[in-house]
Amino acid sequence: MTSDGRDEMPTAITITGTRGTQHRQPAEYEEVFADYLAPFAGSRTRFYVGGASGIDSLALLWLTQHTSSGVTVAVPGTVSMQPEDAREAIATARDRGRLTELVELGHDGHPSAEAYHFRNRWMVDRSEFVIAFPHGDDRTRGTWYTAEYAAGHGKPRLIVPI
Repeated sequence: MTSDGRDEMPTAITITGTRGTQHRQPAEYEEVFADYLAPFAGSRTRFYVGGASGIDSLALLWLTQHTSSGVTVAVPGTVSMQPEDAREAIATARDRGRLTELVELGHDGHPSAEAYHFRNRWMVDRSEFVIAFPHGDDRTRGTWYTAEYAAGHGKPRLIVPI
């Protein structure tokens, strides 16, 4: 809380979500992000995004276009190892001068579930808050893994099923 009794908004936020986003139209994601990311997107805010296909790339592009927030993209290996659409989203953010930091974690096991979990833990460890966009309730998926990791470390989460 601030000295005047108001709660402060988090300034370091991890975004995690499904790679499978074809079940919705792109305009629907614009609305979802406007509803659930925009309230947190101030000039002092830094978002951590995973640099993968799906929610990661869509959120990165939305943040690049609609906010003044800082954006750190973290990839488990290198950018060159990411899918084409993810590389294009990262390049767009970089070309527009909106990429605050690009972190290539160089995990030896990439691509693997452990490499993605390592990347997600890295982002959550640097955040105060997690916004998760899962598709379905399969708790073995990476989005749920990340949300539960955050909970286990006492970090608040906003779960937005898509």
